[in-house]
Amino acid sequence: MRKLITALTLILFFSCSRRIESNYITIVGFTQGTTFSITYESMENSNYKNEIEFLLAKFDTSLSTYNQFSLITKINNNETTNTDSYFRKVFKKAEEVYKTSNGSFDITVAPLVNAWGFGFKNKEEITNAKIDSMLEFVGFQKVNLKDSTITKTDPRLMLDVNAIAQGYSVDVIANFLEEQEIQNYLVEIGGEVKTKGYNNKGKEWRIGIDKPIDNNNTPGENLQAIISLSNKSLATSGNYRKFYERDGVKYSHTIDPKTGYPVTHSLLSATVVANDCMTADAYATAFMVMGLEDAVLLVDKLSEIEAIFIYNDSTGNYKIKYSTNMQEITKEVK
Repeated sequence: MRKLITALTLILFFSCSRRIESNYITIVGFTQGTTFSITYESMENSNYKNEIEFLLAKFDTSLSTYNQFSLITKINNNETTNTDSYFRKVFKKAEEVYKTSNGSFDITVAPLVNAWGFGFKNKEEITNAKIDSMLEFVGFQKVNLKDSTITKTDPRLMLDVNAIAQGYSVDVIANFLEEQEIQNYLVEIGGEVKTKGYNNKGKEWRIGIDKPIDNNNTPGENLQAIISLSNKSLATSGNYRKFYERDGVKYSHTIDPKTGYPVTHSLLSATVVANDCMTADAYATAFMVMGLEDAVLLVDKLSEIEAIFIYNDSTGNYKIKYSTNMQEITKEVK
């Protein structure tokens, strides 16, 4: 499943000379149109590569809008109203964040994302009339999940969970490692991260956040900050890797579900730390839609959420704003 809303702005920050000790295993591969890297301690040197790849493939058949045979594709095409446990978990969290963010996070934004050329269908010719017509079948209140059945008020309504599902896939793999009684691990998929315990040096895991420079497509090349993390999850959303310009106007991939248009505010990226990665992923996107001022107000109200906001000031310089406890675990790269 390809990542759509959340920019791949995170890297695992390791020295090139770092040696993985024998009881720490690293598994890397490709999934969801991106890469994954999973490091964990196993005293028995157990390699779970096959089990992890199986789980990721199973996850893809549920929530990938790019898989024509997936459950969510069938729901979007009105071929079924039945759901599975993956879908229900994501839907309920999406509903929670939709309400908390006053509609800034909305998985029914799919028709708009597609129309602007950032989704799973070809870009359309945009007019104000077209956007207005699409807004008629966008809105979380127009879809309902009861037990295991999902219903829509309009068959044209489509769901796009790319701004939350990748974070959930991290949680799924982390839960698997928990079941194997793994005490120290880092799970990273497309830049979204969940950690437990410590690395093979007995220290907290270190995560690099890229400087939000347009077309900065090489993770780790230009770092803005490094975060030390243990027993927490982290996700970042940004507007500097996925955008296009037309007639001198920059169109970002973050679409405001209320207006139908790409956001145009000063916020460049939002990094969120939470207990689970699905929550971090969803709020990172919600904050990017809301903009700096509203995002800061909301994060201060959320007791289990911390965030870093990178934005442009009035002179075009990069600035960083931290939530209450975030600066304690962050080191800026000069």
